Amino acid sequence: MVNYARASSLMNIKYKIIASVLFFQINFLFAENNFEKNTSLTVEEVSIYSEKVLIDALDFVKNGNVDEAIEKLEKLIELNPSFNAAQLIYADLMLSRSQPITDFGNITNAPYTRINSLLSEVKARWNFHKATIDNNKIPSSLIKLANSQSHVIVVDALTSRLFLFENNNGVPKLKSDFYVTIGKNGTGKYVEGDQKTPIGVYFVTGFIPSEDLPDLYGDGAFPINYPNAWDRSHNRTGYGIWLHGTPSKFYSRAPKDSDGCVIVSNNDLNTLSRFIDVGETPIVIVDNINWITKDEWEKRNTSYNLFVEQWRQDWESRNVGSYLSHYSKDYTGLGKNYDSWVEYKSRIIPTKKFIKVDLSNKSVFVYPEPINLMVVTFMQDYSSDTFRKKFLKRQYWKMEQDGKWRIIFEGAAS
Repeated sequence: MVNYARASSLMNIKYKIIASVLFFQINFLFAENNFEKNTSLTVEEVSIYSEKVLIDALDFVKNGNVDEAIEKLEKLIELNPSFNAAQLIYADLMLSRSQPITDFGNITNAPYTRINSLLSEVKARWNFHKATIDNNKIPSSLIKLANSQSHVIVVDALTSRLFLFENNNGVPKLKSDFYVTIGKNGTGKYVEGDQKTPIGVYFVTGFIPSEDLPDLYGDGAFPINYPNAWDRSHNRTGYGIWLHGTPSKFYSRAPKDSDGCVIVSNNDLNTLSRFIDVGETPIVIVDNINWITKDEWEKRNTSYNLFVEQWRQDWESRNVGSYLSHYSKDYTGLGKNYDSWVEYKSRIIPTKKFIKVDLSNKSVFVYPEPINLMVVTFMQDYSSDTFRKKFLKRQYWKMEQDGKWRIIFEGAAS
């Protein structure tokens, strides 16, 4: 319990002002020119600073140093007045100087849902920073990055965190992390309107600037390719799943507050935009990251790449049986199902005098367990004595009941 006996009418008045700022979105308590004093901070530094100060203030409260916490938060909301979670904690601490409080969120005239959403954000940020993340470990979903993929994004729904990895000579290296919001009803999107965020491997398909969007989407949006081929094959519906920013009057939103999109602060969106390449950057969304050591990652890299390489070699060998053994009986792709694919390849392959298949710029990602689904994208350069074609191909490999990986879909990457 935080209990300060030195009550004063001045503090009560100040508390009421802060509450009004927070919940009714009137003019900010601090003048705009106060923010100008901190223009030496970059966009990225403002975001890092804001979260660090919030966590430091909570640490002070935990240790009974309320005055220090208030001092920290005053500086924070002067710099970042739209950080409503910080405003809430500050208002509570000011209230504690005039009456005892037992928990955060003591504003009586504010809707419960609003208070609860802010508290859930504070809790998510606190829990993440109190956890230990080994920067030398790698998410198990990342197998191989293509040369053209300078960065990859992994979203951890459970911890409300987005991780940015850079391609360090083929090895994913953690560069930064960001607080993130997902769907109101969690993950596992299946139908349009279910307010869930999809789980899977997706790719950024474009960018929509803020001037072409309502204020709800903040400083812009990066659409991703949901529903992808795997989603469509499972009759998943919906559209418009984006990575986007926040409304101009809000620094951040609750951990579960979107209709299915992935949301970061505008500061973080502008930071991330420097590392996102349309058509190249993968966004892997999982319920909870399985972190593995670099040694484990290297073993997985070798193992998963062998499946693809054996498929390539068997195709070049013109051994129809060996080649088709890599395809699932549930296969669909390139306009054919398994039976028509077997008939087509059994008829065409023997007519070739030679087949040459070169794969370049390959990336490999796996869905979180227990789905056991591998997404492989590469530039395929096929040539034979009668035909040549080069295009960007994407395959989905599934581990089947006999424990073997087989191709369940393939087609042009989109």
